[in-house]
Amino acid sequence: MTLKTTLIRAAELVASPWKNGGGVTREIAAHPQGAPLDTFVWRVSVADVAAAGPFSKFPAIDRTLVLLSGAGMLLDEHAAHDSEHGLHTHTLTQPLDVARFAGEAAIDAQLVDGATRDFNLMLRRGAATGTLDVWRGDGRDMQRTLNGDVVLLYCAAGRVTLTLGDTPPLHCATGDTLRIDAAAALPCVASAAGMPGAIALLAIEIRYA
Repeated sequence: MTLKTTLIRAAELVASPWKNGGGVTREIAAHPQGAPLDTFVWRVSVADVAAAGPFSKFPAIDRTLVLLSGAGMLLDEHAAHDSEHGLHTHTLTQPLDVARFAGEAAIDAQLVDGATRDFNLMLRRGAATGTLDVWRGDGRDMQRTLNGDVVLLYCAAGRVTLTLGDTPPLHCATGDTLRIDAAAALPCVASAAGMPGAIALLAIEIRYA
């Protein structure tokens, strides 16, 4: 079977302002393509958060958020019913810190020191499951095996060369995303594209229910 890959460049993403004016979102990919926010099965995007305030609620959605840049933010998650354990704070103050929470949760965001940029994964409960792993490299090759109905590799830092099985290498810069459809036990090698310094990838593996 021919491997189906799509390279999504950062420059191709279109910014959409939030209704509350607190930031902008750039959708990377979604299924079904072009689906509205109340019917998508999964969605990945990058958001620039410019102001503190509440997050929009997404019932029946499992969310994963990764800090990409900026001084960070604190996400106060309020329980549905008040109790002595009714508040949990997700702390994202270092690049690639991760927070996971339900889309219907009441979330208030506090910015540590100015605007942030964040990566967002949304999965509709009962329709899809998925994982998000952070790959960090210090100049050495990273070797992994990919499995999923859809796999997305987002270049969070540096310039990365990706080799999938025996296919020709693909080159990604910061903010680019490689989408792979129907990846089954697919070997993947990520290298620093001949450039010194650290690289980082976000690897998302999605499976349909």
